[in-house]
Parts: sequence; C-alpha cells; structure tokens
Amino acid sequence: MKKILVTGMSGTGKSTALVELGRRGHRVVDTDTDEWHEWVTRPDGSREWMWREPTIRRLLSEHRDGALFVSGTSSNQGLFYPLLDEIVLLSAPADVMLERIARRDNNPYGKSPDERALVLEHLRTVEPLLRRGATVEIDGSAPLTEVVRRLEELA
Repeated sequence: MKKILVTGMSGTGKSTALVELGRRGHRVVDTDTDEWHEWVTRPDGSREWMWREPTIRRLLSEHRDGALFVSGTSSNQGLFYPLLDEIVLLSAPADVMLERIARRDNNPYGKSPDERALVLEHLRTVEPLLRRGATVEIDGSAPLTEVVRRLEELA
C-alpha cells in the first residue's frame, strides 16, 4: 500500500504517466484541480495555488489498498512528505517541456509568452527545491513505457 508523489514542472509528463498508471489499474489522483488545490492569499497580497491541507491529509491517511500515485506540485507539498513512501521528481530538458506544453490540448497553462517565461523561471528556481526533497528522480523525456515501468517498480 505504497503512497507515491509524482512531482515536477509543467510538461515533464506527470499527467500522462498518471493516465497510463490508471489504465494499468493503479489508483491515481491528479491534484491539479479545485478539489485538491485552492487559491491562498499570502501576507504580501500575492496569491498562490496550494494544496488543500485537510483534503490531501485525508487522502494520504485513509489510503489502505494497493499503490496510490498522487501527481502535483505545490509549495506546501513538503508538509506531506512524512505520509508518503516515495517522492518522485519527473524532470525533462526545457525544450522538451516547452514542446509538450505547446502540443497539449488538455491544459491551457503555458501557452502565452508570459506563462512560458514563468515555466522557465520555475525550472530554474523551483525544480532544485523539488530535487532536494525527492527520493527518486526519473527522466520524464524517456519513453512513457520506461517512466511508468520505473514508477511501478517503486510500488
């Protein structure tokens, strides 16, 4: 009954890997929805898309059967690391990420020049933080079958 977080920047293949894991019969939760995230106003007035702590805590605490693969990236995800068995960073080169973002039709994020610049800024500033917390890093530019095989091995 392993609980595995699959995290990483936009365009690294998190959602695609989760779809395949789900197709193979694993329990999967993509947290990039209003059910799992909420906008939080920070003390400086800025807004941040953060995990709903009670909801995520309940998901991880109540899981009892088989592997659970949770996908997402949030600044408060570290609070939940003690409840997880593995924290997997999916990474990919910037050109691969931007190409995937440009091609995808299931998520509008990253299409505008400002958003693409933000993706590159997050690659530079956020990914190193995720890497420090990860227990495993997988090259998200590898073929999907290889990425999913490695994730299933962790389960």
